[in-house]
Amino acid sequence: MTDDDDLCLCFHVTRRKVIQYIRVHRPQKASQLSECYGAGTGCGWCRPFLTRLLESERPETETLPDIDAYASKRAQYREQENKR
Repeated sequence: MTDDDDLCLCFHVTRRKVIQYIRVHRPQKASQLSECYGAGTGCGWCRPFLTRLLESERPETETLPDIDAYASKRAQYREQENKR
């Protein structure tokens, strides 16, 4: 995942925006990252990644999974939810 890839697919919040938000605002809880353009408040798939960045001592160097695999899993999840 590059810095310009969307980390939050629902609200198109990039990894770069999240890292900058963490650097500037120093949130104490992952839930506070929702103030970064609504990150994590949609489907919820990005929440583990948001938490990982927040808990990292150096979020800019934190390795996250490839966005294509993440987007694919999210699409599968949404299909299952729509069938219910």
